[in-house]
Amino acid sequence: MTEPNTDLIESDLPPVDVTSTLATFARPKATTPPRVLILYGSLREQSYSRYLSEECARVLAVFGAEVRTFNPRGLPVFDRTSFDLPQVKELRALSVWSEAHVWVSPEQHGAMTAAFKNQIDWIPLADGAVRPTQGRTLAVLQVSGGSQSFNAVNQMRQLGRWMRMFTIPNQSSVPKAFEEFDANGRMKPSDYRDRVVDVMEELFRFTLLLRDNVDVLTTRYSEHKQKRMTGALTPGLGVNPKPGLGVNPKPGLAPKG
Repeated sequence: MTEPNTDLIESDLPPVDVTSTLATFARPKATTPPRVLILYGSLREQSYSRYLSEECARVLAVFGAEVRTFNPRGLPVFDRTSFDLPQVKELRALSVWSEAHVWVSPEQHGAMTAAFKNQIDWIPLADGAVRPTQGRTLAVLQVSGGSQSFNAVNQMRQLGRWMRMFTIPNQSSVPKAFEEFDANGRMKPSDYRDRVVDVMEELFRFTLLLRDNVDVLTTRYSEHKQKRMTGALTPGLGVNPKPGLGVNPKPGLAPKG
């Protein structure tokens, strides 16, 4: 068996060391409001995941974030073809615009709902050099109709990792959600509501900490090698085959959800 040429392998490694890596983090901190996209996983008129998402939005707005929420009603089932539909383009543009995500799903049969997963399926992992979710901070929350459970948030954590996001340590699971909101959809004072504030506060801080260094933290040797060898990055699955569709070239002008 032929031994690999370790000299050749090591000569191709990226120029990474402690001093140069730390130097890449020495940049001014942005003071603009962090941009947060909220996704929820229910189509019902009386939706407790939507109520919880609205509570998250209110807290983040008080902190000074710019918040937009995507309405999943009318979004088609993911089919890899309907890229020109307005809602599909809106969702992708909002993700490109964002610096952080909040994901809220009911737990249905021990898992996140299809309505929630469908939204993530419409967001490509990669579209050439565009990464609609890569490097975004992420907070996950769930509501349940019965006792407290963590199946949906655990699934969303796995999904966030797959989408190359920085999922914060804290999370929220609200059991018997029908008891935790008033007639106007506002969350009642409780330990569960306090946890929601904790999660939003943590997301806010992590976003401010990481957003200026996303390009440094997410740069990949394999991608640089691919660009060097082929001149471009390979689009991921679920990407519009027509360049430019579904991505807002000016993130600041992304439509409101």
